[in-house]
Amino acid sequence: MNVDLKKLETENQNVNTMNIDTCSAEEIVTLINNEDATVAAAVKKQLPQIAKLVDVIVEQFEKGGHLYYIGAGTSGRLGFLDAAECPPTYGVPYEMVVGIMAGGFEALYKAKEGAEDSAELGVEDCKAHNLSKNDVLVGIAASGRTPYVIGALKYAKEIGCPTGSIACVSDSQIGKIADYPIDVVSGQEVVTGSTRMKAGTAQKMVLNMLSTASMIRMGKVYNNLMVDVKPTNEKLVARAKGIIVKATCCDQETAERLFEEAGKNPKLAIAMYETGYDKEKALELLNKFKGHLKPALKSVK
Repeated sequence: MNVDLKKLETENQNVNTMNIDTCSAEEIVTLINNEDATVAAAVKKQLPQIAKLVDVIVEQFEKGGHLYYIGAGTSGRLGFLDAAECPPTYGVPYEMVVGIMAGGFEALYKAKEGAEDSAELGVEDCKAHNLSKNDVLVGIAASGRTPYVIGALKYAKEIGCPTGSIACVSDSQIGKIADYPIDVVSGQEVVTGSTRMKAGTAQKMVLNMLSTASMIRMGKVYNNLMVDVKPTNEKLVARAKGIIVKATCCDQETAERLFEEAGKNPKLAIAMYETGYDKEKALELLNKFKGHLKPALKSVK
């Protein structure tokens, strides 16, 4: 199949960096920084679309569904990265947010560029993860035309699964398929076609918004504190205790006691402190409000 890249903004030459090969190190990094500074503005233009997709993700989560990211190369790796950070940060099961990548797990650290050319492989990988109508599939492709992602999105549509897309070109092919397209036109790269750079940054920004906003809407954040953090190492234990102090204004000793009494669950510890309830009663209250701490506390004050 002949591939025409001429219409893709990410493949055009950047007039600002035409002589980058003769620049000093400081000049090179300055040029890169200048180009990176344009990415947030490009993402801003897509905020309404991003918000719509967040609402759908939350709706599917509330049905017990999952969020799947699917992509190839840098796009796939960024999806994996975002998915991997959700369980420790927000205390959710690892199967709640999942990254699917062309070429499988090995492709995370060893490029398998040919894997992206198979639409059938995209379908097979969705089936292997038991994608259903209760889930959300978000296809990620800087070029907006990756066959692997297109195949996966088309399959998702066939089974009634809501779909989103993240591309870095205008009028993307995956955007024409997805229910909730996000086309962030990040523009020409510093090094022509190196979409791990500005396009990758744009994709990471969107992914941050999708997962973070969804988790906030699911009650995983109190004020701006990650109250469902999993304290699985010394740093996170210290962070969890600090969260209790910040949320309740109690002293460190009290926070440490509550942390242990609550089974190392910061949200539960805060609920216990603020209500005066024991562990079981505070847990019952949180469950009543589906883990949303602020309305739970307001109900007893």
